[in-house]
Amino acid sequence: MLRTSIFPSRYVQGAGALDSLDAELARLGTHAACLVDANVAALLQPALSKAERVKLVVRSVDAACTERSVAAAADWIRESGADIVVSFGGGKVVDTGRAAADDLRLPFVCVPTIAASDAPCSALAVIYDEEGRVVRDRFVRRNPDLVLLDTSLIVRAPVRFFIAGIGDALATFYEADACRRAYANNLCGGRGTALAFEAAKLCRDTLFAHAVQAVDDCRAQIVTPDFDATLEATVLLSGVGFESGGVAAAHAIHHGLADLPSSRGLLHGEKVAIGVLASLFLSAVPDDERQRVFRFCRAVGLPTRLADINVDVTNQAALETVAKRACRAGEIIHNEPYPVDAPLVVAALKAMDRYTVR
Repeated sequence: MLRTSIFPSRYVQGAGALDSLDAELARLGTHAACLVDANVAALLQPALSKAERVKLVVRSVDAACTERSVAAAADWIRESGADIVVSFGGGKVVDTGRAAADDLRLPFVCVPTIAASDAPCSALAVIYDEEGRVVRDRFVRRNPDLVLLDTSLIVRAPVRFFIAGIGDALATFYEADACRRAYANNLCGGRGTALAFEAAKLCRDTLFAHAVQAVDDCRAQIVTPDFDATLEATVLLSGVGFESGGVAAAHAIHHGLADLPSSRGLLHGEKVAIGVLASLFLSAVPDDERQRVFRFCRAVGLPTRLADINVDVTNQAALETVAKRACRAGEIIHNEPYPVDAPLVVAALKAMDRYTVR
């Protein structure tokens, strides 16, 4: 079995990083088509107006990443004559640009304005339908040519997004470890490398060491070493760890939760956090590890009960819907190093919901 790892070509993080955008884009081309999240267009205008070496054309985007939105973005980029695609915004805008750039075989640059998931560094675009349900994972041909994070911008976003990113990143170690123990494939076509597993482990350790303080700093919109370290963990370490290490139960349970209308207003990382906690009841995990993860989730403000994500634990039909989606043939939950079926997932969700941190 081959071992594989993939990475973004270049990663830039720091306060004021947007000031380097023009110089960074000039490494890749001369004409950039910019997809900008409509919610942050005004915040980005000062940085975009400073471009001198690279011509920028801008399109405001407020749609989810669907087949239709990707096709529309690709048509606009093609007509613009651009030789670089840049996405500014959250995961759905990033994924729309990523997929459109892949269709056009153009370099892709990711400039996150929130840190709500580990999507920025990856070669994965999550495609949704018009109702907000996950349709498929689309793997593009290569990771971003540049990921640029301006911490002074990201710290101004609502803290809920930052907390959700921590939830997404929390899954990285537990899923990579499951794939390692099961000899399961990662997301880039082979076994995970030692580097990918160490990135996943460092991601977890960094979160446990710094994320509680980082969340408090984010609430105050202060860029501190704790915030900076946590941001690197949620974006870079988690991005490398999940993609090159592999994914398993936590994200499969997320996919199941996304099928429930009641949970669709929640963020990806909030549902993934519940997936992590539930995954700790799919096998006989030592109680001190469960205690550690539950305490951490509570301390940073992540959900720890089904009611926190608008799911009624007494609704057997809803739990079975989640479990059946999570366990369908070929799903990533089967990367766990033991057999998993729908009744086991239902039992794990119920056990998680009853669990008490002592």
